[in-house]
Amino acid sequence: MSGELWRELKGRQDRVEAALANALAGHAGDAPPAIAEAMAYSLLAPGKRLRPLLAVLACEAAGGDVDAALPGAVAVEMVHTYSLVHDDLPAMDDDDLRRGLPTCHKKFGEALAILAGDALLTLAFGVIAEGCSARTAAVSCAELARGAGAVGMVGGQVLDLEAEGKVDPTPRPPPPRGEGESEKRPLPPAPSPTGRGGEKPGLGSSSPSLPRGGGRGEGSVSSLEAIHRWKTGALFRSAVRLGVYAAQAERPAGADPKTLAAADEYAAALGLLFQVTDDLLDAEGSADKAGKRVGKDAGRGKLTYPGLLGVDESRRRAAELGRRAVAAAGKLGSGPLARLAEFVVERDR
Repeated sequence: MSGELWRELKGRQDRVEAALANALAGHAGDAPPAIAEAMAYSLLAPGKRLRPLLAVLACEAAGGDVDAALPGAVAVEMVHTYSLVHDDLPAMDDDDLRRGLPTCHKKFGEALAILAGDALLTLAFGVIAEGCSARTAAVSCAELARGAGAVGMVGGQVLDLEAEGKVDPTPRPPPPRGEGESEKRPLPPAPSPTGRGGEKPGLGSSSPSLPRGGGRGEGSVSSLEAIHRWKTGALFRSAVRLGVYAAQAERPAGADPKTLAAADEYAAALGLLFQVTDDLLDAEGSADKAGKRVGKDAGRGKLTYPGLLGVDESRRRAAELGRRAVAAAGKLGSGPLARLAEFVVERDR
C-alpha cells in the first residue's frame, strides 16, 4: 500500500522539492556561501516531506490547489528543518546522523549549524509574507508562530529536555550585582502554557494545553502525550491549518470552522501516531531504515511509548490513533490524508 501511496503523491512531492530549491535560490542566493550551503544541505536532504504534504493535501481537501498551498508548505518544512538542525546539537539530542547523512553540525560545525537553523526559521515567515495575499499571510504567520513557538514545538522540546534532566525548571536566584552595576527592571511574568487569553477571529483555537499538576516528572503516558502534542503535534496542526487557510482565508467569513475542526482532529491523531511509531522505530528499527541513530532513547532513560507501555501495547495504540486519523480524514473528504495516516501506522523508517 505504501508504494501506491507514494506514487500517488510523487507529483506533489516534486512540486514541493522544486519550491524549496527555488525559495532558497531566491532568498538566500546573495547570502555568504557558507550559510547558504549549510541551509541547502539540511533543507534539501532526502525526505518524504510529510509536513508540506499535509499542507498541500489539506488545501486540496478545503477546495484549493497545490499552487496555493506551496508557500505554507515550504515555510513549514523550513521550520521543521531548523528544528532538526538545532535538536541534533550536542546541547540537545546530540545526534550525528539525520536523513541518512551527517547532521549539520557534524558537517559544518556547531556555530554555522545554529546560524543555518536561525536563517531557515526566519526565512519561513518571509516565504509566507511574500507568497500569499495579505489576509492569508497574516493568519498563516500567526498560526506558524504559535505552532513553532514556546507554546508549541519549542515548548515541547523544553518539556522533553526537562524530563531528561537537561533543563532545570527551578528558577535560579539572580547573581549578585557588582559595585556600580545599574539596577535592572524585573522580567514580566511568564505566560500561561495555554498561550493567549482569547482567540482572534479566523485564527482558530489555541495551542494544545499541558495538564497542570501530577506532572511531567512522573513518567506517565499522559505526561508523555502532553510533551508530544506540543513537540510534534503542534507543527502538524499548523501544517494542515496553513493548507486550509491557503484555500479559504480569502472568503468573506474566513476559513470554515467545521473544516478547521476536522483538520485539527486529524493533526492531533496523526501527531501522536507519528511519535508512537517513531519511538517503535528507535526501539526496534535499524539505522539503515531510520536514517538516524537508533536505540539511543532507551540508553539515556528517555520517556518513550515502548518504555512505558511495552511494544505490543504501543502498536495497539498506534492502530487506534490511525483509526482516529482516518475518520477525521473522512470528515475532510480526503482519501490521500486517510492513506497517509495508514502509512504512518505501517512505516518502517
